[in-house]
Amino acid sequence: MFGGVYSGRRVLVTGHTGFKGSWLALWLQSLGAELTGVALPPATEPSHWDLLGLDLPSHAIDIRDAAALQAMLRQARPEIVFHLAAQALVRPSYDDPLGTWSTNVMGTANVLEACRQAGGVRAIVVVTTDKCYENEERPAGYRENDRLGGHDPYSASKAGAELVAASYARAFFQAPGAPLLATARAGNVVGGGDWAQDRLIPDLVRAVGAGAPLEIRSPAATRPWQHVLDSLSGYLLLGQRLLAGDAAATGAWTFGPGPEANMTVAGVLGRMRELWPALAWRQTAQPQPHEAKLLYLDSAKARAGLGWRTAWSLEQTLAATAQWYQAHQATGRVTSRAQLDQYAEAARAAGLGWAA
Repeated sequence: MFGGVYSGRRVLVTGHTGFKGSWLALWLQSLGAELTGVALPPATEPSHWDLLGLDLPSHAIDIRDAAALQAMLRQARPEIVFHLAAQALVRPSYDDPLGTWSTNVMGTANVLEACRQAGGVRAIVVVTTDKCYENEERPAGYRENDRLGGHDPYSASKAGAELVAASYARAFFQAPGAPLLATARAGNVVGGGDWAQDRLIPDLVRAVGAGAPLEIRSPAATRPWQHVLDSLSGYLLLGQRLLAGDAAATGAWTFGPGPEANMTVAGVLGRMRELWPALAWRQTAQPQPHEAKLLYLDSAKARAGLGWRTAWSLEQTLAATAQWYQAHQATGRVTSRAQLDQYAEAARAAGLGWAA
């Protein structure tokens, strides 16, 4: 897959103990990468990272510690860096705005400065979010050249991370031999192994486990839902192009599903209840902080420029997610490796070039 570009390649993943990062670490190891991780310890118990039990050099460094990051990069000598470490939740960003800003903005600056100082880094993929767009609640997809912004500290800080990345690309990474840098903005990612607070699927799993109704904040809110592996395939495809020296792959990229996967929270819960009949939910009466009600993405650039598209439909995504948690609840089994194989087979059957 990905032209074999990751086999034997020195790869650094920040945030590898998180939900997305742990899935990316699993995939990169299966591709034969010489992988190093840097992250804080997992924030949840259980955690997908702990359950996977991957054997790789793992550095417990806060990305706000610039000196420690620079020392670690000089030691690891990565050829490509996938930067995922972040404060990744909207509601906690209201409780700790300064921590959110310092992690997502200055942490990103520290990672990029460490790459600049270390030397030898050829490619950098900075992962931000679809929430980095100034959301005007419009019924049209956001594209890479739309205005950045954000109401809550999480969204605004991710827009800030995009600006930091763009500044480093222009100010420091233009010389011959400098790293090629791209940013990636994915949709609402779901999949097995997520236990974060205030996310729909983890909250659903906890409610079912407790035999209690799930309290929903905004059942009419619409989001672009996609499986975690769909977003990661975009990141890996982007990294492949950057490692090949393709300057056309730099800049910002949006990785979101087609319009058929844009669905309300209530619609997703209805689909999940078909897969998980024990699910019950109700709308909370408690006042909630501001969150956008409508969000669409337009991934035309990624389809045309990278040949990327999702391999799983929304139905397949929700089925795989439910199956992962049901297997874990029933037997303690972790089916991530099997689902990665199933996803790759679906991508091959769909004719996606990276899966050949």
